[in-house]
Amino acid sequence: MTLPVNGLSLTRARLLRLGMALCAGAALPPASAQQGSLKMNTRPIPSTQEALPVVGCGTWIGFDQRPGSDEYQRLPGVLDALFAAGGTVIDSSPMYGRSEETTGELLAAAAKQRENKAFLATKVWTSGREAGIAQMEQSFTRLRTQRMDLMQVHNLMDWKTHLPTLRNWKDKGRVRYIGITHYTASAYGEVEAVLRAEKLDFLQINYSLDAREAEERLLPLAAERGVAVIVNMPFGGGGLLRRLRDKPLPAWAGEIGCASWAQVLLKFVLSHPAVTCTIPGTSRAGHMADNAAAGAGAFPDAAFWRSKAPSIGL
Repeated sequence: MTLPVNGLSLTRARLLRLGMALCAGAALPPASAQQGSLKMNTRPIPSTQEALPVVGCGTWIGFDQRPGSDEYQRLPGVLDALFAAGGTVIDSSPMYGRSEETTGELLAAAAKQRENKAFLATKVWTSGREAGIAQMEQSFTRLRTQRMDLMQVHNLMDWKTHLPTLRNWKDKGRVRYIGITHYTASAYGEVEAVLRAEKLDFLQINYSLDAREAEERLLPLAAERGVAVIVNMPFGGGGLLRRLRDKPLPAWAGEIGCASWAQVLLKFVLSHPAVTCTIPGTSRAGHMADNAAAGAGAFPDAAFWRSKAPSIGL
């Protein structure tokens, strides 16, 4: 039997599987009992069932730092906080200045001290087959890896050219997963068309409490197609978090195990059953630890957010 969801058909079994992580939302312990006491949740990558921690780290801006600078010196603590919380996903791109290079340097410098293995995700962001190959080879060098966990076509740039290369590299074992990314609702039509036409492992897309258009078709379609979803911009590009920062945290935040606005916003994103992981960017260890805490415990259901989100005043 299939059920319509926003114009799509999802099997009852898939809906049940996707909803299992949300069913305990009404019985959450208070925030004081959750903070620092629960392990980060994982969710399966649909194409392989590999477990992926639900909160990772984005490197845009924050990791584009010069060695020796004060900002650079803070970054090892960010990765320490990510790994200590059970996270693994680190997402970058050639578009992000020297963020790939910084990530590779930091992971190499601490390889002997860290048992955790990073799940490295980056992107190809250029036009033309040969240019794409050269750029991806450069990413391997900068990230100091022989095999990339996830290679994505950044903002769908020349995707028809790059996807055959990515499939070939996946077949050869150079990349483990392939996907596409975007960050703006104006591109959703093309993103949907590619999701329908191509076999992909991952979709990376924007989604936040104040930008929910992805709920309408993309998230249900990704679930139907068996595509993992990485959410970028869970804080609305930072603007949403800035608007909320000076507001008092509502009493109901404690009911869902949240001790900060960042955790509330991340819990919202992770409450959608089609979402596999979210990658808030930061260059501060404290912020990384705070973000990671949102990945622990249970997640509220849609009814909870319908009743509580209006009180935030967005």
